[in-house]
Amino acid sequence: MATVGEILNFNVGVLGHIDSGKTSLAKALSTTASTAAFDKNPQSRERGITLDLGFSSFSLPMPDHLAGTGYKQLQFTLVDCPGHASLIRTIIGGAQIIDLMMLVIDVTKGMQTQSAECLVIGQIACNKMIVVLNKIDLLPENKKQVAIERMTKKMQKTLENTKFNGSLIIPVAAKPGGPEAAESVAAHGISELIEVLKSQAYLPRRDPSGTFLMAVDHCFSIKGQGTVMTGTILSGSVSLNDNVEIPALKVTKKVKSMQMFHKPITSAMQGDRLGICVTQFDPKLLERGLVCSPDSLHTIHAAIISVDKIQYFKGPLNTKAKFHITVGHETVMGKVMFFSVPTTSDKQEESTNLFDFGKEYMYQDCYLTKDTKILEEKKGHSEQEGMALPKHQWALLEFEKPVTCPKMCLVIGSKLDTDIHSNTCRLAFHGVLLEGVEDKAYAESFLPKLKVFKLKHKEGQVERANDDYTVIGRSLFKKETNIQLFVGLKVKLSTGEDGVIEGSFGQSGKFKIRIPNGLRPETKQVLTVPSKKRSKAGKGDTEAPKEDEVKLDSQPVHITLCFKRYVFDPHKKMIQS
Repeated sequence: MATVGEILNFNVGVLGHIDSGKTSLAKALSTTASTAAFDKNPQSRERGITLDLGFSSFSLPMPDHLAGTGYKQLQFTLVDCPGHASLIRTIIGGAQIIDLMMLVIDVTKGMQTQSAECLVIGQIACNKMIVVLNKIDLLPENKKQVAIERMTKKMQKTLENTKFNGSLIIPVAAKPGGPEAAESVAAHGISELIEVLKSQAYLPRRDPSGTFLMAVDHCFSIKGQGTVMTGTILSGSVSLNDNVEIPALKVTKKVKSMQMFHKPITSAMQGDRLGICVTQFDPKLLERGLVCSPDSLHTIHAAIISVDKIQYFKGPLNTKAKFHITVGHETVMGKVMFFSVPTTSDKQEESTNLFDFGKEYMYQDCYLTKDTKILEEKKGHSEQEGMALPKHQWALLEFEKPVTCPKMCLVIGSKLDTDIHSNTCRLAFHGVLLEGVEDKAYAESFLPKLKVFKLKHKEGQVERANDDYTVIGRSLFKKETNIQLFVGLKVKLSTGEDGVIEGSFGQSGKFKIRIPNGLRPETKQVLTVPSKKRSKAGKGDTEAPKEDEVKLDSQPVHITLCFKRYVFDPHKKMIQS
């Protein structure tokens, strides 16, 4: 019999739309495997199937292609991932503990909302997948083969543009006759699926270094022993007598004993599934959650993340919009603000895993894609007109309540209030947490360090020339604006002259502009024609150059004021380059 160190644990995430038959499939796999892989004595039943905790596992002899690895037994742990929130939980901390994804599709329905979402998350979190077409027993016998082939082709097409292109697709009936059928009804296609799983197994990369973090999915107490937490190690390792922290309860506990595969062990590492017994606490307080090395998680009120839009999400991602943000083990509401490095100033080679507070960033009304850029430019709103799409985009997240999470963990933003039955992907964006803000008063202590600017563009008109070096302008400011704040800022006239705002003129929002190099003769001519007669000017003239003036005459002289302002500058200073 294999000892603990000779058993290779391989985590398979079982994903799919609700009612696609994930649980029946896990049960069928475990049952078939335990009867096939071992003789039918009670002990082998016990060791072949442990269907508690939403995790079932089954062991098989080591397949030939993994023969020289030092392991004697291959244990498949099936991680049933109901819905997407808990699925994200199994892949938090950026720790890729799911080694293979099994996407379960109801063959009578094909891809559904959640199956598409599972595919999205799979692409973020996992590198290998097999597709299981379940419920083939519901297809009419005479059309079964044709229907299976049609659905297989459809799935191949769906996977074509994903990293799972070419994945194996296996038809099965995990529970012929549905949930009500007798237990004795045999499943179809499960032995073939087990062979496929064996062929796809590989030696996963596990890293014992890094801080210890474990996702707990079950918690119970044993009289006289302590409280047992079972779960999967997401990163790092743990040993007997270590102190571990339960952040949700703000307590640190000592590891008294540990078990893996029903056997006592002294240490465990990333990817292992185990039970840890610690000094007593009330298990009701921690049904699910995280356990970690003391002080390795932080509780944050806001964060800066690198961000990528999920291509299947319909509609724009707008700044100031609220999303459900899944970070660490929690999902909370949060508000977003998108920004990027202006493409002209950036070689765009920096690593997205480091955030540089020394750089200047441009505020965006939304996450920029080809479509939003075209739309903005059509409306004439785009501050990035003429620039290429930014290579990297970031977001500031402000949470409605603080979240506890590991540093550099995966973040997913979704619209979970969208109707689950409407056929749209609810996952909007994903990214990596680069900077977490622990200070509750971050608006004063942290945000001013973030140099995100808005380009401001105001337009007014010249009312008249005062003398050769001064004009009076209007319509640039509201009546109540304090024009004093704008004194000294440069403006440009549509006739080409540069000017500087000198101060207000009267009480109605008009202002004086100094033209350091003086007005051009043509401009003076336009401005000295009384406005009522302006459009008539130049009619009787026959000189060729006057054509240009006629064009000017019929149009007022515009004033343009451009400046930038940092979004988080408490003094709201206006800056011109």
